Amino acid sequence: MTNCRCRLPTAVGSSMRRETTDYPHPVSTAFEDHASTRLGQFFERAASEHPGLSGFSLLSHGREAFIVRLALADLAERSLDMQYYSWDGDTTGRIILDSVTKAADRGVRARLLVDDPFYKASDAVKAALDAHPNVEIRLFNPLTNRGWSILDFIFDFGRVNRRMHNKLMVADNAAAIVGGRNIGDIYYGVNTIANYRDLDVLAVGPVVRNLSEVFDRFWNSPSTVPIGAIVNRAYGSADLDAILLRLREAIAMADYPYPIDQDLEELAAQGADLRDDLVWAHGRVIADDPEAIARGKESDHVVGFIRGRVAQLKRELLVESPYFVLPAEAQAAVKALHERHVRVRALTNSLASNDMLPAHSGYAKTRRRLLENGMELYELRPDTDAFRPGWSLLSGRSPAALHTKAMAFDREAVFIGSFNLDPRSAVINTEAGLYVESPELAERLTTYMATGVVPANSYRVLLDPNGKITWETVKDGKDVRYRDEPQTGFQRRLVANLWKLLPINAQL
Repeated sequence: MTNCRCRLPTAVGSSMRRETTDYPHPVSTAFEDHASTRLGQFFERAASEHPGLSGFSLLSHGREAFIVRLALADLAERSLDMQYYSWDGDTTGRIILDSVTKAADRGVRARLLVDDPFYKASDAVKAALDAHPNVEIRLFNPLTNRGWSILDFIFDFGRVNRRMHNKLMVADNAAAIVGGRNIGDIYYGVNTIANYRDLDVLAVGPVVRNLSEVFDRFWNSPSTVPIGAIVNRAYGSADLDAILLRLREAIAMADYPYPIDQDLEELAAQGADLRDDLVWAHGRVIADDPEAIARGKESDHVVGFIRGRVAQLKRELLVESPYFVLPAEAQAAVKALHERHVRVRALTNSLASNDMLPAHSGYAKTRRRLLENGMELYELRPDTDAFRPGWSLLSGRSPAALHTKAMAFDREAVFIGSFNLDPRSAVINTEAGLYVESPELAERLTTYMATGVVPANSYRVLLDPNGKITWETVKDGKDVRYRDEPQTGFQRRLVANLWKLLPINAQL
């Protein structure tokens, strides 16, 4: 792979323009002969018993979600395609990256596509890893000014504000993971500060080839740039050796709670249980178009699909979304569903559990109207113990936050992916997820969602007889009611209220 210094979009006055590029941007596509690989053969017998269907399994526990990712990397023989909005440089991020480089050492082609703005400081690390002959790293819609990124947000806001929020891993075009988790400690129950309630789907069968097509579309998009075009010098084998030495020293020093050096035969045996528990059903990939970013258009394929599916509801809609900012049209849809006797229940973050105060402020402005329109509304408690069995002991008493993005339609179908119910996911960022028509999988998701809304884990948000918003829960076996946002101090409530004054709803 050749690395070169290349031209990126440059500022012209107060606007930005894309100059002719001179860096190599070779088109590549997914590995095709999945059936010849160990992973392909591992799932083939079960797939042959369910012709035309794909297999799905929910990954609700952080430990399981981490180990399955590591297993796919360790078992891959031909290709690893990974597409993530964020990839943290913490212990989890290092371990998964180390597994990818070890796969590359075995001859596996690894294509890593990451969103850009938060990771400029690691450009040299990515460029060094990209020096591996079997590893290629590209950035989606990168910032132009690597030193003073604020200039891009001032002069080129319309472009750099559009982000790739997708989360996808595909191994040998035979198995894939789609869902809410990025790569980092907080997503897998090992962070000592806070941890997410989150959800992924393991998928096998024909739908994996569709997921690979989505990856290829993003990978070959004009909005992606090889890391070699970003850095100011060529990186080679010496840089790669140095970064791998640092990476592995850091992993060896970390007290990581999950196994990271399992035997391949042991992994295969564990995988047999997972394979036997798959739900076989018709599944579809719903994904936004990366070309919308290059054209400056709204990327609304996912929200359009959800809008159409909600219109078909007959009995019930169950939702989990960390950020929940519904526009007036969606608020009216809730009322219309209620009038048709369709139950609508949502779990989102409370002010105490939300890590994005602007998003909470946008949601809080809609809360009363949603309740008046008939929605059953719950907010996650940060002090819940129910999710900790899925976390490591290392997490201790760290608070919980919601990161799951899932919907269950009439207990007949599900949608799980990267999509938040907010304007940013709807029209600004690109998103992707799996829609699966299966009462069995819907029942599993419904059972998972039920754990989020029990009083030990959430606050029920209600209007009292005087029309005031209240929060109800149970503590120490006693009913408790709050008149203010629970478990928050005056300062946090003040900041959240100040955010409400700003006209930023379209950006939330």
